[in-house]
Amino acid sequence: MGHGWEGAVLKLLRAKDFKFTVTGAEQVTDHYRRLSFTDGGLLAELPVHPTMWVRLWFDDGGKPHQRGYTLVDPDADKGVFDIEFALHQGIACDWARTAEPGDTIAATVYGTGFAPLDPAPGRLFIVGDAASLPAVNSLLDAHPETPATIWFETTDDDALPFRTDPARHDLRPVPRGPDGDALVAKVREDLPELLESTTDPYMWVAAEAKSTRTLAAYARKELGIPKTRFHALAYWRS
Repeated sequence: MGHGWEGAVLKLLRAKDFKFTVTGAEQVTDHYRRLSFTDGGLLAELPVHPTMWVRLWFDDGGKPHQRGYTLVDPDADKGVFDIEFALHQGIACDWARTAEPGDTIAATVYGTGFAPLDPAPGRLFIVGDAASLPAVNSLLDAHPETPATIWFETTDDDALPFRTDPARHDLRPVPRGPDGDALVAKVREDLPELLESTTDPYMWVAAEAKSTRTLAAYARKELGIPKTRFHALAYWRS
């Protein structure tokens, strides 16, 4: 299966293609699955960085369908990593539910990157959900001594694999409300006071598209957080 017009555009942009092979699978919870892969040469060719992500290609009735996923625990020496899937309805999740050792999947790398934060953040302010949890964990791993406040939107009672330390990380679960309104409201309620007591804050938002757009506009326009201290990327659409 080719990658269609999207693949053609990525090729013109000099994106790099790889083939990953499944080596293991773990059902972490009913709604969360971890697959292990060999990297097809990816980690030998491209340096690992926090929140590193790849585009996986799935077969949608003969048509290419791509989704982005964060690498979990990439090991360049061994050429392996995991990918975690927040399971819902959809082609990508259908593939992840049944994938087993020996299965392969095409991948493309383009657009991933992470610039070191300078100055180092006095506190991280993170907004995420199950879809972005691997990236949230990667960001926390990259700043092991930095305190963080994490607003995390939930849709069930699953015990997800957070890498939070209660001594440094303030995890604030927010049950998902209609259109994500509860998450936006909670961040708007909490954030101004937290910013007043923080030197060199850094805010990172990766949630549903509408919520992400709303919080990005709020942080930049109403709170005045500089674009160099802010990152926002929608991870899914409702």
